Amino acid sequence: MKVFIGGIATETNSFAPLPTGMISFEEGMIAHGDATAKQAEPFSAPLHFWRRMAKAAGHEVIEGLFAYAQPGGPTVKPVYEELRDELLQNLKDAGEVDVVLFGMHGAMIADGYDDCEGDIISRARQICGEKTIIGAELDPHCHLTERMLENANLLVCFKEYPHTDIPERAEELFGLAVSAAEGATKPVMADFDCRMICAYHTPREPMRGFVDAMKAAEGKDGVLSLSLAHGFPWGDSPRVGTRMVAIADGVASLAQRTAETFGRKLFDMRWELKREYPDLHEALDQAQKLKGPVVLADTADNPGGGASSDATFMLAEVLRRGLADVAMGLFWDPIVVRICREAGEGAELDLRLGGKCSPMSGDPVDIRAKVMAIRDDVQQHFGPTPSPIGNAVWLRTNGVDLIVNDIRTQTFHPEAFTAMGVDLAACHMVVVKSSQHFYAGFSPIASEVIYVATPGSITPDFKIIPYTKRERNYWPVVEDLEL
Repeated sequence: MKVFIGGIATETNSFAPLPTGMISFEEGMIAHGDATAKQAEPFSAPLHFWRRMAKAAGHEVIEGLFAYAQPGGPTVKPVYEELRDELLQNLKDAGEVDVVLFGMHGAMIADGYDDCEGDIISRARQICGEKTIIGAELDPHCHLTERMLENANLLVCFKEYPHTDIPERAEELFGLAVSAAEGATKPVMADFDCRMICAYHTPREPMRGFVDAMKAAEGKDGVLSLSLAHGFPWGDSPRVGTRMVAIADGVASLAQRTAETFGRKLFDMRWELKREYPDLHEALDQAQKLKGPVVLADTADNPGGGASSDATFMLAEVLRRGLADVAMGLFWDPIVVRICREAGEGAELDLRLGGKCSPMSGDPVDIRAKVMAIRDDVQQHFGPTPSPIGNAVWLRTNGVDLIVNDIRTQTFHPEAFTAMGVDLAACHMVVVKSSQHFYAGFSPIASEVIYVATPGSITPDFKIIPYTKRERNYWPVVEDLEL
């Protein structure tokens, strides 16, 4: 059996100020058929698993382009087309293949393309014909489109948020694809529109029970796989929103019925799922009353959702209040990193930090800071795989410790601080620029976790996102919605 692996992955925030161009992909990863020869990173990790599993089973592996960029604004059209065309040419050059496995995000939008994944999968189908099994592993924050469903045989989303199950879903997709290629199963997919836009944090109830129920139903009574596509709320797509997808063995009505059953179950839980976040003033008031370390999530400046990661709203308020024993990061400010690297450890400098990318970043904050540490090529872990931070500096100003780096990435793990020398156990508050992926790493050390409705380009208020391509007929905009 011949297995082709590759993919293009990024998540597009239509309202973010940062275009996604070739530099963003080069900073993330561009591998011309050799991603599995490089260190596994979160989005390239599935290719490593697929190659390993295929080789173990004696299958031939053809590896094409894999490209990944940190989430940002829409991808520049010529950049998308260049990468897409290389990937598809790789597929053509591979000749007849039995299985195609793509590592994708599912919420990639480029100039002129609302559905990049659907575009790639449909073109791959034209190249391969109907006999080839085409599957994709997707981030649940995807736009599950008709074009994707019509042209793929298998779409499998991570089940967990934070995404701690990327390896498991890669293994699941591989097993389903090989089984189908061997003729042991005949997968058919169906989706159900839950007409919801919400955040689904799977470590806590009621989502914990919902995910466990999905897992329990798989492999029984003809149900092969279940995925919840949460949707990416800040992508201006006609299909933005939550959809349930079921894959059944040969029976389309079973797939449709199962997707609807689980979709309605989720819809019935909607009021339990809705959470109101305190604004930064309320959040800091709460944190000041609690024993530390209190972890506060600066949700609206999460670069993992396309934000700039240089917003200063929280920093400005912490300094205004004169709070001490506070650690904050990761601030994306290559200019500050450069200045500190020039000055060296121990230097005391006047610095203008953050607030550079757009009004959604707030105003720059002027500080007098000591350079406590400088580190090159710093990494943190996202689940089992390392993720680069780049060059980073630890600054201390008025009892506040700041980690500033030069690769835009969210804060996944306490290593983002401890690798620089910061003792988080001694902190009263730890502010992380992340929406939820921080949780797996930080919750074990936190006395309390507070999600903060900070200003920025990833508002947690799903009622006010200014869509131009999606009708406003979803919950919670329509509170008395009926399916």
